[in-house]
Amino acid sequence: MAFVRAASTNDIPAGHGALLDVKGVMVALFNAGAGRFHATSPLCPHEDGPLAEGWLEGDAVVCPWHGFDFDLANGRCRVDEGLTIAVYAVRVVGDDVEIDLP
Repeated sequence: MAFVRAASTNDIPAGHGALLDVKGVMVALFNAGAGRFHATSPLCPHEDGPLAEGWLEGDAVVCPWHGFDFDLANGRCRVDEGLTIAVYAVRVVGDDVEIDLP
């Protein structure tokens, strides 16, 4: 695993997400504000909804299609315990947001 630059801290407004291709890996990157960013797999496992278009509620991302929400720390769905998303470690170095990709 290695941290790679994914975006600038100014690329994604606080409270929003973006779909990014980071070294050939598609990820959803969210700006939780106050310098906090979260990265997950891009699709909701329920019906492949676009998580990057979802919204943040506390420490979870909510899929815009059917409201399934996922804990940003561990990827577990709060609606259906059988569903999970991948979560990636994120760090901010200067103005760069870096993601630890497999």
